[in-house]
Amino acid sequence: MSADVARVAFPADWRVRAGWLALAAYIVYATSLLEFTYARFMVGLGNGARFIARMLPPNFERWETLLKGLTESVEIAILASALGIVISLPIGLLAARNLMPPWVTWPTRLLIALCRSFHPVIVAIVFVKAIGFGALSGIAALTVASIGFAGKLFAEAIEEISLKQVEAVRATGASFMNVIFYGVLPQVFGRFLGFSTYQLDSNLRNSTMVGIVGAGGIGGALFAAFQRFDYDFVCAMLLSIILLIFAGEIIANKVRAIFVERTRVDEE
Repeated sequence: MSADVARVAFPADWRVRAGWLALAAYIVYATSLLEFTYARFMVGLGNGARFIARMLPPNFERWETLLKGLTESVEIAILASALGIVISLPIGLLAARNLMPPWVTWPTRLLIALCRSFHPVIVAIVFVKAIGFGALSGIAALTVASIGFAGKLFAEAIEEISLKQVEAVRATGASFMNVIFYGVLPQVFGRFLGFSTYQLDSNLRNSTMVGIVGAGGIGGALFAAFQRFDYDFVCAMLLSIILLIFAGEIIANKVRAIFVERTRVDEE
């Protein structure tokens, strides 16, 4: 038998195996530190079943409070998304390394990284301490989160464009802003729209959480209901939040579909 025939198709990589063994050992070690046991898991299942039983059937009698919280959450999400996207557009341009020099891109990317470093709830706590309780703190917190997410995606989308179209616009003697409007934005507008609709959907979810720390929205009412052990009303709010997220997803898909259809018609 030749050496080629005897050669193993998939030779064992002991470094990979050692890595998997180290990961398994760490999981066992971390589990022991967290005191995770089968008995506690079974007790938790029983407590969870009793908790769900107390949530059913949902109580929609206080629908005014529910509607007020949902309306405020939607308002927070829309305003934060609009502000965050408007601010993210110039930030994404400044962070694009194929359009800007390093002394501009590095500070801008540092700003984006700072905005993405913390969860919106943590940022909301900071703004609640600085501004006070209410929707304004939630809007500010979600605006920061939007800048971190949308700014990064905008910059990456701009870095993937074809520079041939940009150079063609520059060759006409166009100004920098005309180069951006006619050479850059047409190539990334579709992706920008997709990022924006996803950011709105994300802010709808996050707007229900920041209220837990006093930043407005339905989260405050949800937290208060938990503290009162008013679990049937909690279930009603959770179902309403789920429907709100589904509605936002449907609207976002419709907007994207309309834009795709218009783009296809314009190309034809």
